Amino acid sequence: MNGASREALAAARERLDALTDNTSVDAVKLGAELASVTALLDREGTLRRAVTDPAKTGEAKAGLVTGLLGSQLGGDSLDLITGMVRSRWSQSRDLVDALEELADSADLIAAQRDGGLDDVEDELFRFGRIAESSSELRAALRDRVASGEAKAGLLHTLLGGRANPVTERLVTRLVTAPRGRSLENGIESLSKLAAARRDRMVAEVVSATPLSDQQKERLGAALAKIYGRRVHLNLDVDPAILGGVRVRVGDEVINGSIADRLDEAARRMAG
Repeated sequence: MNGASREALAAARERLDALTDNTSVDAVKLGAELASVTALLDREGTLRRAVTDPAKTGEAKAGLVTGLLGSQLGGDSLDLITGMVRSRWSQSRDLVDALEELADSADLIAAQRDGGLDDVEDELFRFGRIAESSSELRAALRDRVASGEAKAGLLHTLLGGRANPVTERLVTRLVTAPRGRSLENGIESLSKLAAARRDRMVAEVVSATPLSDQQKERLGAALAKIYGRRVHLNLDVDPAILGGVRVRVGDEVINGSIADRLDEAARRMAG
């Protein structure tokens, strides 16, 4: 997002946090309602452009939303959305992207309240790795012929009762309404959003053998010192790296495996 949209999104995030600081606010309901409005605006281009039209006053756009959706949304959702349409957006699609983020954030807030945010982070990571390793699952979830209901049913079979309900809702929304995102990119975005709820970064750690609790603590402390904030570790095991660990934080890769060092030595000898 650029310019005005960045400012509008930052303001919307602040309003969501202020709203959900009140534990009486139903974060699950809020997320579901924001997701339904996301789907509506994504589908209805004319309405999307009308509620982001810079030629209309903020009050006029808020009144349009209230007239159309006021009877279908709870007061908290309506207040949040009318505040967003009063803001100025660089592109109409930016409003939809922001609503989608807030819907996901509301679900993550629900998980955080219940003490399940760590579980959701880990489950999103594991699901991403499972999908990455299964071409059949990826094909089923990307099938353009299959209905959203069929895909949701498949995900419920895979995740229902085995994962936090928030994980299932987030993944189901991603799969049934990808809005141009790949499954991999969508899972990565959700993982970053989950980490941000705890002001942490996410590090993907691959080791030749499972790390001990002491090793995980030392690695987490070392990464926190490097980046100046807590770092959540998503752990994976790959015997092919031979030894050591490989760490990826965002676009930065820290190679500490024997395989990487051997590859580097071979490149130097070849040079």
